[in-house]
Formats: sequence, structure tokens, C-alpha cells
Amino acid sequence: MPQLALSFALQELGPDPAQHAERAEAACFAAGALAVSYTDQCDEPILEPAPGEFRLWPHARLEALFPQEMPPLELLLQIATALDMPLGSIKLAMLQDRVWEREWLVDFGPMRFGRRLWIAPHESLLDSGDDAIVVRLDPGLAFGTGTHPTTALCLEWLDEHLVRDTSVIDYGCGSGILAIAAAKLGASDCQAFDIDPQALTATHDNAAANGVLPRIRIVAADDSLTGSAALLVANILAAPLVELAPRFAALVAPGGRLLLAGLLQHQAAEVIAAQAPWFDVRPYRQRDNWIALAARRR
Repeated sequence: MPQLALSFALQELGPDPAQHAERAEAACFAAGALAVSYTDQCDEPILEPAPGEFRLWPHARLEALFPQEMPPLELLLQIATALDMPLGSIKLAMLQDRVWEREWLVDFGPMRFGRRLWIAPHESLLDSGDDAIVVRLDPGLAFGTGTHPTTALCLEWLDEHLVRDTSVIDYGCGSGILAIAAAKLGASDCQAFDIDPQALTATHDNAAANGVLPRIRIVAADDSLTGSAALLVANILAAPLVELAPRFAALVAPGGRLLLAGLLQHQAAEVIAAQAPWFDVRPYRQRDNWIALAARRR
């Protein structure tokens, strides 16, 4: 059935969109919204937030879907009244009925990382060769499908390095893509940690769908992680990579490896300096102004 789509710019409600997002979302649902989402107006990157942090693009738009019969003017008035301010940069459109849950297949197909590792939707056909390692993953709410350069760099590193029969921690697991890839590549014991309940649910479901759930322990609290891992992978942000350096040192066994991603090239020096008391760190690879760092625990 067709739906009425309403969108407006969050930054016009105030300088920090994240501060106004919850109130604007609540106003839309109170007015009868069927769904609410956020989009970026300026193609600015956003990655996994730090623990306890809600992040939005600086120039974000809220998009809400309503039943087609709702009068647009009454709808706008109700939302503006609830927010006690006029809405800016408003866009209204009638969306025709489509199979929205399958629309992502148009843009998301099989992707290869390194020599053997593939990420592919469940319904896609893949002629990948006899030695291919295929992770089946559909885009969802949790971060991580392989399309972002930082995730791609981590997947390429995993494909190139021996992880068979090793213990792995995926710190900030998002969709679970890195833990699942490590398990598929032969890791004997994986721990996947995230503070986001949606990420933990996605990791559980994706691991089960890929047949590796018995080898992945999903962890909701940092202090539940067990140390002496042979490899810790953290694809988060530069600031938490700096703050968590002592914690990473406690979780990685002597001689173990650390793979860090989610940072821009100009942030690498600060992250390397933070890890230097415990790790020998070197750049692994750069892509589109992003960089991944590889380290060895002393």
C-alpha cells in the first residue's frame, strides 16, 4: 500500500541533531508514523559509536512514513506543535507500494576480500571457487556489512593472516561480521562484544545462519570477556581506541595480535602512541583516507 513520506532537517531544530532526534522521533510516532529513519545530507562518514554514545551526522534528516490517508497539513501542524517550533526544509512524497525489504539487493551483492573470503546476501548466487570462505549476511540495523572501507580492511587482514585454531575477540562486533569471518576461517574460539542489544541480537542471528554459533560467545559486558586472546579486532573509532589501550593489553596474550580500524589517517599517530606501551604497532593498509593498524603484544 502507498505511504506518505515526510522528511525534515534535524539541524534546523538546533546545532546538535542527536540532542533533538529522540524528541522529533517521538513526535512523529505520536502523530501516527509507521517507521522513522535517519539519512545524511552531506555524505559524511559515521561509524560505530563509543560506549553509551548516540551519534548522528552533523547534517542529518529525519524521514518518517505515514499511512497514505493522513492529511499532510494536519500532520505537519501536529509535529511542529509537539516540538514547539516550525519544521524546516520539509519534503513530502507519496511512495508507491514496493517490496522494501528486498530493495537492498539492488545495491548489495557478493563482495570479495582477499583471496578466499566473500560476503554475500543469503539469496545471491555465488560462483566463488572450491576454496572460498563465504559469510552470508544481509544488511540490517547493526553496523558492518563489508561495504565500508574500515570493515573491508579488517576482512582483508583476516583473509591474509593465519587465524585457524586461535582465540579471537571482536570488540564492538556490530553485525558480528568479523567474528563470523574469523570462525569461518577456522578460529577455534571467538568472543563478540558490543554494548548495543541490537548488535548482539544481529550477531547471534548471523552466526546461527552461518553455522558458527557454537564457536562464538556473545558478550554484553566488557568485564565478562576472558583474556589471553591470540587476536583482538576492534573496528570502532579513534577516541575509544586510545582510551581502551590498557584494556586491549589485558585481553591480548603476549605475542598475540591486535587489529585496529575505524580511524582516519591523521588519527593514526595518536592511536599508535596510546598502544605503544604494550604493542609494537605498524600501519597495515590505507583506503579512502581510512587506515587500519596491526600490532603485536610484547
